[in-house]
Amino acid sequence: MKADTLIRHEGMNALIKNLGLIETERFIMLIQKESFDYTKWQENLFEDMTIEEIYTNDEKLRTENTRNKM
Repeated sequence: MKADTLIRHEGMNALIKNLGLIETERFIMLIQKESFDYTKWQENLFEDMTIEEIYTNDEKLRTENTRNKM
């Protein structure tokens, strides 16, 4: 599990890389305005998926992440 600081750092880098600095700032301002309940979001995240689908998606992501680290 990554430390919160590392997650924030990597997240900011990903946003800046994909959106640019100005759009990243706008994005952060937009999400700070909205109330976001992470726990509620998590409860419904896999609601329509079977265990097999969740497992298959997890394996696919692990494979992609392994390739990206090489």
